[in-house]
Amino acid sequence: MRVPHNSVVMVADGAKMLFFRNEGDGEYPNLQVLEAEQQAATRDRDIKTDQAGQASSAGTTGGSMGETDFHQQAEDRFAAHATDLLNRRAIDGAYEQLIIVAPAKTLGEMRKHYHSELEKRLAGELAKDLTSHPVAEIEKIIAAA
Repeated sequence: MRVPHNSVVMVADGAKMLFFRNEGDGEYPNLQVLEAEQQAATRDRDIKTDQAGQASSAGTTGGSMGETDFHQQAEDRFAAHATDLLNRRAIDGAYEQLIIVAPAKTLGEMRKHYHSELEKRLAGELAKDLTSHPVAEIEKIIAAA
């Protein structure tokens, strides 16, 4: 994938987002870190669980509804938050071109919230989880995509 000079690259997952600016050219990106944000770690006691399906004292099972995935809900909220940030920056003219790199599920959730100004500036998307990769590896993976 071509990474235009001076474009912003956001690498995100459901709990972390990294912002870079490409100081290199389109063929050889040189990503410089602008900022990073991570969702506050959730303590075990703060994570809710669904008790449906546990046996009652009479020996019957609980509700028939599927389990609520609170972890996925938190990741979806973080993806919406990340997209809101990108939308506001697009409207404010903070970047001309944007590339978003995120796992497919996160990318799908983010797309639900894209503002038309963000869409105008979107130079590319890559469905990969690269938040734990070193910057040099992120550059190589994006350039090869």
